[in-house]
Amino acid sequence: MILLLETATSVCSVMLCDGDKVLAERHSADPNAHSSRLAVFVDEIFREANVEMNAVEAVCVSSGPGSYTGLRIGVSSAKGLCYALDKPLLAVPTLQSMAALYYMNHPGYDGLVCPMIDARRLECYTAIYNNRLDAVKDISADIIMESIYDDYLAQCQVVFIGDGAAKTKPVLGGHPNACYDSDYVISARGMARLAQQRLSAGKVEDVAYFEPFYLKDFVAKKPVVKGLH
Repeated sequence: MILLLETATSVCSVMLCDGDKVLAERHSADPNAHSSRLAVFVDEIFREANVEMNAVEAVCVSSGPGSYTGLRIGVSSAKGLCYALDKPLLAVPTLQSMAALYYMNHPGYDGLVCPMIDARRLECYTAIYNNRLDAVKDISADIIMESIYDDYLAQCQVVFIGDGAAKTKPVLGGHPNACYDSDYVISARGMARLAQQRLSAGKVEDVAYFEPFYLKDFVAKKPVVKGLH
């Protein structure tokens, strides 16, 4: 049994799974849901599943890239649970879990998947995966230009998913092999099988020193106050 925490994007998603079986889950895309609801969701799913927290084998967190604040909240919560329960910490790359969820929901699809997380303006955190969840394009922060993924689009169909995908459609959507899934919503479900594989292989993280994968450094800006220069 593994507790899964997904907080890397605007969606706060929590799930308790036992192998491929979902015992309980909660999702919210409301503003500030990560800080206000994450702990509540964790408590609710254990109550719904009627199991004690110390029955879990591990806690798994989405490791990024993504929202700086969301990642900090998710990782700190996962670490706190691991310390309290004396359980191992697992981490799954956010973009890979996004691709895993798409393939899970579309088992007959054998093209490529390009998960995209909005990084402001025309920049996205992205990678490209095949149906074995191998990265055929490594994780990067891409400024979306018309020909940027031509090598992949020339080979086969590529489905663009995630909260960064829609803003790239005017640039990339004209290619005959470019497809968009507007119904896709990120969920902790995409982490389940990847987390189980890591637990079985003993690929656990150091609870004390693990940090999220931000990809880019966080830049804090001074607040602008009208009338002051």
